[in-house]
Amino acid sequence: QVQLVESGGGLVQAGGSLRLSCAASGRPFSGYGMAWFRQAPGKERELVAAISWSAGTTYFTDSVKGRFTISRDNAKNMVYLQMNSLKPDDTAVYYCAADSLALRAPSLLARADNYGYWGQGTQVTVSS
Repeated sequence: QVQLVESGGGLVQAGGSLRLSCAASGRPFSGYGMAWFRQAPGKERELVAAISWSAGTTYFTDSVKGRFTISRDNAKNMVYLQMNSLKPDDTAVYYCAADSLALRAPSLLARADNYGYWGQGTQVTVSS
């Protein structure tokens, strides 16, 4: 059974940084694309960043480009989201997600429906 556990959320002032971590277990890690989503109160869930199973392709939504970085460490079964220059609009619950299919084409990285496994979420609050 695939399990994803996020950590690293918290309260930070605007302009600050946080690093979110996601620990994966239950299946081989390296062959699956990974992503971070977020959902703010009253808003739809948004795909924030994704990284291909090969780690050769990444995706970022426009609002976080240049500020966020996604990475993975296959030896540790971990995926990270480094968030810099945080803004109050970044406030949301952040979810780690894993692709349901191994070795998917990187061109499909940003298709949200690919991601069938979810963590419990971690709250990120950015104060102004």
